[in-house]
Amino acid sequence: MLRQWDDLPDFMKTSEVRPYWETLNSRRGQLVLKRIFDLIVALVLLLVLAIPMLIIAVWIRLDSPGPILYRQERVTTYGRHFRIHKFRTMVSNADKLGSAVTVENDNRITRAGSRLRKLRLDELPQIFDVISHSMSFVGTRPEAVKYVEQYEAEWYATLLMPAGITSEASIRYKDEDRLLNGADGVDKVYVEEVLPGKMKWNLESIRKYSFFDEIATVFRTVLAVMGKEYK
Repeated sequence: MLRQWDDLPDFMKTSEVRPYWETLNSRRGQLVLKRIFDLIVALVLLLVLAIPMLIIAVWIRLDSPGPILYRQERVTTYGRHFRIHKFRTMVSNADKLGSAVTVENDNRITRAGSRLRKLRLDELPQIFDVISHSMSFVGTRPEAVKYVEQYEAEWYATLLMPAGITSEASIRYKDEDRLLNGADGVDKVYVEEVLPGKMKWNLESIRKYSFFDEIATVFRTVLAVMGKEYK
């Protein structure tokens, strides 16, 4: 589940990443539990949510022209690129009309997309990414390639494990679009202010890694979606 140190990509074999690798290396058993949990829960959810996902797909198709799924290239374990599965919540070709991150009241968001984003239902298709092991239920959110290219050396430690559907950083920054609302240069503000804050949570989660803490994060995510605030 975790590569040996000598097998890591060269850009990750640094003194900044080493302490995080050593932490995970000492907890390989928990990483096995993590993968078993991901696979079993993803398969069960796929069966349970198949019909609701079909209904959402029809809703998206009727709401606005364009594909049902959004397949942007993201980065996961060891810097591998993959195309994430998400329900489309923005107008077609939204990437060409603005930033890769969204702001509050972003005019690229569709009517159906606004509802889906509020309840995070747009992320349901990421079940397929969990099954393929491109993602996990809990882990650092997969960033767009252009943001990963601007990572500080220590941040590459987040690529030791698969990207996640949710994380402590996601909970604390669930209103990220509001933070970026009205920003002068959204990409610049995201990279210089928002991303460093999220990375502090991501790195802390690896530094104190526990499979059972990840289970707690899943429950906190549900409460956050229902409106509970975490500081």
